[in-house]
Parts: sequence; C-alpha cells; structure tokens
Amino acid sequence: MSTAQMFLAADPASEHRTLIISLFAVFVVATLGITVWAGRQTKDANDFYAGGRQFTGFQNGLAVSGDYMSAASFLGIAGAIALFGYDGFLYSIGFLVAWLIALLLVAEPLRNSGRYTMGDVLAYRMRQRPVRTAAGTSTIVVSIFYLLAQMAGAGVLVSLLMGITSDAGKVLIVALVGVLMIMYVTIGGMKGTTWVQMVKAVLLMTGALLLTFLVLLKFDFNVSDLLGAASDRSGKGAAFLEPGLKYGVSGTSKLDFISLGIALILGTAGLPHILIRFYTVPTSKAARKSVIWAIGLIGSFYLMTLALGFGAAALISQEEITSSNKAGNTAAPLLALHLGGVDSNWGAILLATISAVAFATILAVVAGLTLASSSSFAHDIYANVIKKGKATDKEEVRAARWATVGIGVVSIALGALARDLNVAGLVALAFAVAASANLPTILYSLFWKRFTTQGALWSIYGGLTTAVGLVLFSPVVSGKPTSMFPDVDFHWFPLENPGIISIPVGFLLGIIGTYLSKEEPDKGKYAELEVRSLTGTGAH
Repeated sequence: MSTAQMFLAADPASEHRTLIISLFAVFVVATLGITVWAGRQTKDANDFYAGGRQFTGFQNGLAVSGDYMSAASFLGIAGAIALFGYDGFLYSIGFLVAWLIALLLVAEPLRNSGRYTMGDVLAYRMRQRPVRTAAGTSTIVVSIFYLLAQMAGAGVLVSLLMGITSDAGKVLIVALVGVLMIMYVTIGGMKGTTWVQMVKAVLLMTGALLLTFLVLLKFDFNVSDLLGAASDRSGKGAAFLEPGLKYGVSGTSKLDFISLGIALILGTAGLPHILIRFYTVPTSKAARKSVIWAIGLIGSFYLMTLALGFGAAALISQEEITSSNKAGNTAAPLLALHLGGVDSNWGAILLATISAVAFATILAVVAGLTLASSSSFAHDIYANVIKKGKATDKEEVRAARWATVGIGVVSIALGALARDLNVAGLVALAFAVAASANLPTILYSLFWKRFTTQGALWSIYGGLTTAVGLVLFSPVVSGKPTSMFPDVDFHWFPLENPGIISIPVGFLLGIIGTYLSKEEPDKGKYAELEVRSLTGTGAH
C-alpha cells in the first residue's frame, strides 16, 4: 500500500477525515443555499430555462467556463498527462481550440434565433413535431454520455477521500451526487445553476492556480527541471515528453488520435448544456462577450493542467497513481497531498480543499447537463410535441422537474457502471455524439437555404445512431481491462472514439436526406431566420 493510500485509509474519525467531510459539507450547504435563494426568484418558464436573461457577458462567461471545466478537465486531463505525458495534454488542446468553432459559427446566431433550446432553432423553418422530437432525443443522449463522466469522477474522488473501497460504497456515492444534482435543478432552475457554476469557476481557477504555484515553487520555477523530473519518474524516459506514448503504438492508435481530435474540436459547438448558456444573456453582443471571457478563463486553466499533470508525474510514482485509480483520475488530489506533505496537516488541508473544489466542479456541471436535457424534454417534446404547443408555463416547468428526476435516475445507474473509466475519455465520447448529431443540423439550419425536415431527421438520428452504435461495440464498453464490462468481449470497432466515422456520416446524411426529400423548403422562413440570426431582429 502506498503512503498516500495508507494516509487516506486512516480512521474515519481522524482529524483529517473530519476536515475533509466538513469542507464537503460546507460547499454542499452553501450551494444549496444559493439554489434555494435563486429558486424563490424563479417565477416562470423564462426564469427556469434562461435565468430571466439577466446575466451579463462576464457573468455568463464565468458560468460557461464553470460549465465547461468539468471533472474531465480537472481530474481526467491531469491523470492522462501524469500517465501518458505529451499525449495526455492533447485533450487540453482539443477542448480549447473547440471554442473558436463555437465563437465563430454558433454563439451569436444561436442566441438570436432560439428561445430556450437547440430545438427552437431547428424547428423555426421546418415541421415542428418531428424535428423537436429528434432534437430532444439527441440532447438527452448527449447529456447522459457527459453525465457518465461526471458521475464516474465523483465516485472515484469521494471514494478516495473517505477510504471507501467496496463497490457498493462507490455506487452509493454516485447516487448521492445524483440526488444533489436533482435538487439543484428542480429547486433553482437556470438561475440557481448559473450562480453555482460561477462560484465553482472561481474556486476551480483558484485551486488550480495554487497547485500550479506550489508545483513550480518545488522546482524553483524551472519548467525544464519539472519536465525532466516527470520523464525520469514516469519510467518512460524521453518518450514521456514526445508524441506517441498513448496514440502512436500502432496504426489503430494513430487513427484513434485523429478521431479524438475531430470529436473534441467539433463537439463543443453541439453540446446542449453549452448551447443553452447563450440564452441567459440579454443580447447577442453579450453572447459574444461571454464566449471571449470563457476562452480566456478556459485557456488559462488548460495551461495550468500542464503543471498539474507533469507535477503529479514528477512527484508521485506511476504505481501509486494507478493503484489509487487505474485510469489516473486521482492524480490531482494526490498531487495536492504530496505538495502539502503526506504525513502533515498541511497535506490533509490541501487534499481536502482541492478535493472539495473537484467535487464542486462535478456538482455544478451535472446540474448544467441535467438542466439542458430536462429543458429540452419539457420544452421540445412535452410542450410542443405531446401538448402541441398548448402547455402553460407552469405545466412546462413541472414537466422539466419530473424529467430531471428521470434523467437523474438513469445517470446514477450508468455512472455506477462507468466508475473505473477515465473521465476525459468519457467526455470525449459525449463530444463525438454531439458533433455527429447536433452540429451538422445546427449549421445546415442556419446556413443552408435548401435544408429540409427530412435532412434534419436523417442527420440527427443517423449521426446519433452511428456514434452510439460504434461506442457500444468499441473497447470502451468491452474487451479491455479498462472497459465498462472488462470480463466480456463483444467489440468489433477498434477505435475508442467514433468521431472519425460518425461525424462525416452525420453531415453526409443531412445532405442525402435533403436531396431525396420531396419537401420544398420555405425560402421565406429561411430569409427570416437569416436576418434574425445575423442581426438579432425579433430575438427573445
């Protein structure tokens, strides 16, 4: 047993364990207080879905970065860099570059064209019911994939801190996170979720900055010494600092890298919980500002993941990292412990603080994801498909709250199964599904006059089915020790990320479906949408 594991396996009544539990409790109580306060100000559907459109560009930028810097960013990327060096940092690059697509192509037109959900934009010039059903289905599937990663991160993190090793205990932790997430959304809606995300973004940036400073201080602010120590301690030598350790052993792994890169870069602009954030600001100018603020904050954070990952590799043995969690998800908390001193109170305080920040990260992101999926169910499927546009605001919000409970239950069940997978890899799958199903339809709807309802349906369902189908028969689910079901093997698709196949399929099916359709596109509606998306005229 490693020194860190011995420390963490201490008596639950010890001072350290009490400190950890106290910090977690303080955060949970504080955020629930914010949620209840915001819930009292949530009067109608506009408040529940869009926070009354009262947030400034800076506030929304802070909330967007809080929504985006998830457990994958903090736990998964730090772990991937600690285990695979240069190749692990590729996640950071992909996540950051993706924002340029969101800024240049999606943020402003989407804010101008929609009201609450992605389905509003798609249904503007097409047949309402089939397109809204497809948009709602896609939103829920993408959100659940993303929720898997957060749930897995929560299970790993809290198990590490509480010294829980049993599977039943880890499942119980995932269930606890699910219950908290349901409370945040049902009580606070978008207002509560946004304020929680803003608080979490400040905490995460502060925590990452503190760890980065301590790592650099340890090496006298000499980055060369840090990288040298990391490559030596990793046991991989110079290869640790070069491409190819994870994606370069074979032709398949190189293809997997290309697939991952495509999914990360194109996926952000199709993520439902990011898209709905553009509706919380009063103008398209504020939407642009919020993306610029988000890029600055997120870019700074991803630079700091270099220090976190390589710092963990330099100060902690590979065996200690993988014995705590084989996917490397606990590298950042273990780094905090080592920086403060494994046997010292400072080590315990730093570990507890950083872990509470990571837990805050998970809770804020799952709240945003659940809100996106429950909003899409209530607004697109319940109000516009089942009730045919005749639902009242009160009925819509009630449906959203019930949908939150249902999505929470599904996420808890799947999160329990995914608890041993790397959270950055799981999030990359969500990006692939979003880029395959949502992005082609959004871009075609906004910029292609000829696009039809059939093209939208083929694109969404085709991209969604291809992406999810390939994931089910990939090494992520079966066939490897790190798979969701390691004891069986029914995989035939060799890549861990389906983006290289499913994203082109989504775009191609949109074109084929449109040209095979007998429907004449409404050119007048397209002209209205074009003016509205570019100028904001008539925007809500």
